[in-house]
Amino acid sequence: MIPPRPASRAGRFAFWRYVRAFRRDILSANPERLYSAKMAEFRLPFLHTFLTNEPALWRRVLTEEPADFPKSPRMAAGLEPLLGQGVFLSNGALWQRQRRIIDPAFEGGRLRGTFPAMLAAGEASVSRLAGLATRGPVDIDAEMSHATADVIFRTLFSVPIEDAVAGGVYAAFRDYQRTQPLLNLAAFLPLPRWVPRFHRRATLRAARRIRALIRQLVEARRIAIAQGRAPDDLATKIMTMADPVDGRRFDDDEMIDQVAVFFLAGHETSASVLSWALYLLALDPVLQETLATEAAEVLGGAPDFGAVSRLKLARDVFREALRLYPPVPMMVREARCPVTFRNRRVGAGSQVVISPWHLGRHRAIWDAPDAFCPARWQGAEGRAAARDGFIPFSAGPRVCPGAGFAMIEGPLLLALIARAFRITRAPGPEPVPVAQLTVRARDGIRVRLDPRNP
Repeated sequence: MIPPRPASRAGRFAFWRYVRAFRRDILSANPERLYSAKMAEFRLPFLHTFLTNEPALWRRVLTEEPADFPKSPRMAAGLEPLLGQGVFLSNGALWQRQRRIIDPAFEGGRLRGTFPAMLAAGEASVSRLAGLATRGPVDIDAEMSHATADVIFRTLFSVPIEDAVAGGVYAAFRDYQRTQPLLNLAAFLPLPRWVPRFHRRATLRAARRIRALIRQLVEARRIAIAQGRAPDDLATKIMTMADPVDGRRFDDDEMIDQVAVFFLAGHETSASVLSWALYLLALDPVLQETLATEAAEVLGGAPDFGAVSRLKLARDVFREALRLYPPVPMMVREARCPVTFRNRRVGAGSQVVISPWHLGRHRAIWDAPDAFCPARWQGAEGRAAARDGFIPFSAGPRVCPGAGFAMIEGPLLLALIARAFRITRAPGPEPVPVAQLTVRARDGIRVRLDPRNP
């Protein structure tokens, strides 16, 4: 079964037309050849870019010589109003310090403590969907954004999304999404740091609102920690973790940056994959019934953390959705010094792009690369392809610290929803994937949800 993918660009664009197309959607602005190329070189005014699909090249950039390929400041420009100097954008010593403080909170053993909050958020989402399903087709894209935001607030600050401040952050983030394209104009022009980044007023206003609300949460938690009454959630773990090198903890401004990152990375990305995974289940009723049976068996009674490891099909469906629709379609690094890729000179300052979107659908790596086939994850050939072409969470030292979190949350919510509802496509055109902040459907994803046990 071949699910939807965007059409590729045909022919060449003039520079400014290409910039406009790129800001609207990276995926359809690029040529079809990127799904089979080992490397592609693009020369635009002020911008020299290499897209590296060959496994040896992306491993060199991400895992073998990561210090020589820091995150590109061009790509950071669009997200700085919201994320500040958070771990998603930082480089060098600052990034190393941030990871030393953050990583322990997301270690496997510590994630066990987040399971009850994830389960509660998932059950709340099922209840919310049951109410909406009686009114007709549901925009599952919007509802998964609500569900994963609830997960983040419950696991990070021990409050549900119904909390006034949490709900305010969620609403302001939706405003931010509507006004902020994935790429700021500074991604195309070599602007000095002191030059304004030309953000829309609505974007800046939404970012300020989000950060002000997060500050309320952080300051309240700081007081609770000092009084010895703070819950043992992710926020408390991170705010009380001292850097083992310099002994300092995050101050409030630093913590606000990190919470903004957690919200973007842990809410928006998971929502994207879950939406596509549920749509893929709607296209395959037989697979959906098998998953619902698995979920009923594993999650019956009072499930514990160990139940997640037994959701094997749910995990494979979620991974296949990650392969086909990686939420962050491209990662951009900057060559710190001249290097050579496939006998081509890559000058200092050149942009090096690793594309989970194209790697996940690359014709030289995957069998039937555009097909939805969760069974591939149980075969030796599929696992071998994954080693070369499956990096939705990046790789190497900069691998997403929340990867383990996402691989618990995603299959769990997917199983809870499939256990509760039969999912079918709503009438209308297929959803069209576009890369905005993440890979989402241009006009949402509408499905019908019929309760299995009315």
